[in-house]
Amino acid sequence: MEKLSNYEKQCEQWRLTFLAMDQEALRRKLPELEAVGNQLRLWHFGRQLAVDRCSGVISCLTDDRPVSYGVRMNVYTLFHYCAPGARLTGEWVPFRDLRHASPFAPAFQRGAVDALAAAFSGHGELLPAAVERLRGVRLTANTFQLPAFACIPMRLGFWDGDEEFHAQANLLFDRSAPDFIHVESVVTIASEGLRQLTEAAGLELDRRAF
Repeated sequence: MEKLSNYEKQCEQWRLTFLAMDQEALRRKLPELEAVGNQLRLWHFGRQLAVDRCSGVISCLTDDRPVSYGVRMNVYTLFHYCAPGARLTGEWVPFRDLRHASPFAPAFQRGAVDALAAAFSGHGELLPAAVERLRGVRLTANTFQLPAFACIPMRLGFWDGDEEFHAQANLLFDRSAPDFIHVESVVTIASEGLRQLTEAAGLELDRRAF
């Protein structure tokens, strides 16, 4: 029998945690969950995921690529940490201003914001189409919004560099994000979003970012 990695062991524990949940209460907390047969379905960036209600196994309905450890953890932790009555506030803030995020802010700046700027530096024209492939929208000439989950949207800004200035980026979240998921999971959400975004654009993300 193949030995499970520590990551897979952790994911297995979360799968079992999901199976012990009151799934109807979960659906009331997360209206974006769609019950279809024995599945709970939701969108994570550009992929529709299906969680088997009997086994807890997560699969993808929109492509045949495996569902990574990070994506599975994003789903399981969303289910676990979402608070009853959690609602979007409409107040957009940088990661560092989210509740309890300050210890992780410097690493997030380097690994997410700076990595986004570096990946699209000189390739800003590729960003709008990549955002659209992830079911995102363009808000202004330089800002976009991506649906990490329906309840956890992510806004990004990008300004390409020139001879004098390096490319610049920012990432913003609704202030309510920690009401839906543990703040450390916002980091893995950003990681998955940047991975999918650069892949959709045909670019490389620095894998040392996270």
